[in-house]
Amino acid sequence: MKKGDHLFLVDGSAYIFRAFHALPPLTRKSDGTPIGAVSGFCNMLWKLLQDARNTDVGVTPTHFAVIFDYSSKTFRNDLYAEYKANRSEPPEDLRPQFGLIREATRAFNLPCIELDGYEADDLIATYAAQAEAAGGEVTIISSDKDLMQLVTEKVSMYDSMKDRQIGIDEVIEKFGVKPDKMIDLQALTGDSTDNIPGVPGIGPKTAAQLLETYGDLDTLLERAHEIKQNKRRENLIEFADQARLSRELVTLKVNTPVETTIDDFILEDQDGPKLVAFLKAMELNTLTRRVAEATGVEANEIDAADIPVENAGRARGPDLDSAVPESADSNAKADPEQQDAQNGDNTPQALAEKLAAEASGAKFDADSYVCIRDAAMLDEWISKAIEEGVVAFDTETDSLDANQANLVGFSLCHKAGHAAYIPLQHRDGEDDLLGEGGLVSGQLEFDTALEKLKALLEDASILIVGQNLKYDYLIMQRYGITIRSYDDTMLLSYVIDGGRGAHGMDALSERWLGHQPIAFKDIAGTGKKQITFDRIAIDVATGYAAEDADITLRLWQVLKPRLIADGLASVYERLERPLMAVLARMEGRGISVDRQILSRLSGEFAQKAAAYEEEIYDLAGEKFNVGSPKQLGEILFGKMELPGGKKTKSGQWATGAQALEDLAAEGHELPRKIVDWRQLTKLKSTYTDALPGYINTETKRVHTSYSLAATSTGRLSSSEPNLQNIPIRTVEGRRIRTAFVAEKGKTLISADYSQIELRVLAHVANIPQLTQAFADGIDIHAMTASEMFGVPVEGMPSDVRRSAKAINFGIIYGISAFGLANNLGISRSEASEYIKKYFERFPGIKDYMDETKATARAQGYVETIFGRRIHYPEIKSSNPQVRAFNERAAINAPIQGSAADIIRRAMVRMEPAMDAAKLSGQMLLQVHDELIFEVPENEVDATITCVKQVMENAAMPAIDMAVPLAVEAQAANNWDEAH
Repeated sequence: MKKGDHLFLVDGSAYIFRAFHALPPLTRKSDGTPIGAVSGFCNMLWKLLQDARNTDVGVTPTHFAVIFDYSSKTFRNDLYAEYKANRSEPPEDLRPQFGLIREATRAFNLPCIELDGYEADDLIATYAAQAEAAGGEVTIISSDKDLMQLVTEKVSMYDSMKDRQIGIDEVIEKFGVKPDKMIDLQALTGDSTDNIPGVPGIGPKTAAQLLETYGDLDTLLERAHEIKQNKRRENLIEFADQARLSRELVTLKVNTPVETTIDDFILEDQDGPKLVAFLKAMELNTLTRRVAEATGVEANEIDAADIPVENAGRARGPDLDSAVPESADSNAKADPEQQDAQNGDNTPQALAEKLAAEASGAKFDADSYVCIRDAAMLDEWISKAIEEGVVAFDTETDSLDANQANLVGFSLCHKAGHAAYIPLQHRDGEDDLLGEGGLVSGQLEFDTALEKLKALLEDASILIVGQNLKYDYLIMQRYGITIRSYDDTMLLSYVIDGGRGAHGMDALSERWLGHQPIAFKDIAGTGKKQITFDRIAIDVATGYAAEDADITLRLWQVLKPRLIADGLASVYERLERPLMAVLARMEGRGISVDRQILSRLSGEFAQKAAAYEEEIYDLAGEKFNVGSPKQLGEILFGKMELPGGKKTKSGQWATGAQALEDLAAEGHELPRKIVDWRQLTKLKSTYTDALPGYINTETKRVHTSYSLAATSTGRLSSSEPNLQNIPIRTVEGRRIRTAFVAEKGKTLISADYSQIELRVLAHVANIPQLTQAFADGIDIHAMTASEMFGVPVEGMPSDVRRSAKAINFGIIYGISAFGLANNLGISRSEASEYIKKYFERFPGIKDYMDETKATARAQGYVETIFGRRIHYPEIKSSNPQVRAFNERAAINAPIQGSAADIIRRAMVRMEPAMDAAKLSGQMLLQVHDELIFEVPENEVDATITCVKQVMENAAMPAIDMAVPLAVEAQAANNWDEAH
């Protein structure tokens, strides 16, 4: 290598994990070999090579190499046995791809470098040092902070996912120190991902300040006694050796005994036939076509067998043994080789791939976004949206509470890369007498903008695309605007990839677009210093808000075709999309809560808790802080020496709910009292004390928020406040429900599905005994008890029926003998016999469980009776506990998910049915299998009739249930009495 040459060093292991986490599972049609990571890796490497040769990276390499980790065991483990000890094993379907990816690198005609005992970062450091010494320059293709210590005038980094150069200035901007101080900074801060200890309490900002003051780590540690902050001084003195060890761990070796030199890295042209042959062997049709065209090869004339794929399916060396970091970077540029290889190029899946590539192809540039400040310009943008027929829309507000937030501005995007922000109510920094501050000049007049926006959003011919659109729907609803035609990218992702990962915009953007969005904290600050959006400067707000709309439109371009390709349009159109607006209306209505009842209950709970505490002190023989796990553990397992004590990693005794329940089940009185005290104080703090704070000052009602995409099975979750977890099996829990009341002249109606999950089980598992019992209206738990224990249904003791009920519901959730033993207070062997006998009495259930597990293992997901897919990527895990958990979840998911789908269908149909019956009542809440309505007193009977009819026929006509659905409904002045 000589002066003027330029070496590219690709962090290959990072590329592997980016590729793997960016794409959904993909297998080779011919033999089922997982190739998702191979596909992503090849696409990323090909794009990098093309960009480099076209100078899109900024420089053109003369030398090029891809560097991999060899294994998780390196010289650093000899220095510190716990190094990277907290990393998990690689996913099962990634293991066979490690060898294939190395073959891919060689097929690209690139050096594939690794060295036993060293990490890829050490090899990169060594080659970078060699190149710099020879007079050349180096670009490291990575964004890993560990490599930033190598940055010099001649060595830089390039983040290909964000198209961003990282030089000396960028390191200083991010960490506050020059690259030559990065080793000392990391020695102080440590790294939880690699399990590098560092110094407790020292973060990057503090470390940078200390190094600025003292110069380097050694000087800092020598003069640590001078530091004024007590805790910081004490930690630096106490953990000085730990900091020195951390420095040794983070320092990259520039003299590793490499066998290949940089002179072997001269970049040559791709061997077209060799690369095409490999890609054909992997069945990556789209990339094969692209490469063949670029290299002038006739792909049809190349036989995949022309290249020996030596490592196909071989889970060799390097990364097989490398543990996967919990924070594995998944910002891969999405150019996915979806199911093209399996379905042909003219399929919906091929279209999905094409659109995904287009959506991720244009670069994100915040400086290109437009700020609209006048009506004429807004008219132009709305006209463009009308021409396109689709526009991404997002609101910016001053609060996360959609029922109280004020609209600050909104953003639009009609084409990828073309987005605008329309500021409406940004305020200056000086508050007026009301504490509001004056409006910043140069904003569009609020009513004018709203009028134009109303025409756009209420035009049914224009598709409005949003991410978590329910929030924006609620905001606009409060301003008298109803979004008519819409898609929600969060819900599209939820339907397509339920169970595979998060569905928030940031996660989806990184997964599908290879782009990390601007974080709200970066423009608004954090903690007490965080400002609301109306106080953010408009130019800063424009980049953030417009980017959200841009990302949303691109995600829609990626996800909507996949919905069709995967055959999931019906689930989205019938269960998800229409329910969003239903929930938004429910959240807007809220429910009345009686403050006086809550206040009275708080007082009573406080008195009862105090009485519990006195009993606890008597049983313990001393006073202590009942709420302190540490003190409680010392009492139970130290002083009283109760059995079964286990210590946590921190050295404290474990005093979680299960530990106390186990002790209580064994007859120990103190743990039982502690459990009772905890339940009561939690009810007080979570509900009777907290609920008044949720009462909206304008509506005087409580407005919960529902999440459609929070659970894998389709069940809704409730938050701010959570009204789904109010316990109903305790007297105190039911008393909290008495505070939820109807307004004067109205009544609450509770309509609850009866044993819906057992009915679904009888249907999907085809259990004749259960099916007949439900058809005959027999008490299912009593029937089970009679079958199991030979006890007549007439005059059956309540405890026997209760045991049967525990078994019935436990079996659905895949309960173990240990779990059932705890629930019933019996021995494990006795519980095991119960389960065995249950399966003998109802053999269809065991068949269903076995078949469901086999299906989940074979295809990676299970389905509800309506076609919703719940994915279980870890169901083939080599970890028995992880595998068993996934198997239990997969067994339950079709049952719980089908029940959730049924009530979703009922909710979607409910409002039209009530309107048709000319009923004026309103649906307020959904709590698992229950719906709550508020209706005029003179419409109670008619409403109950209508509600029951809709709910009991919710599965029809899609599914003809083998078991009739039954709904119990009644009316009262408060929620408890109506239930």
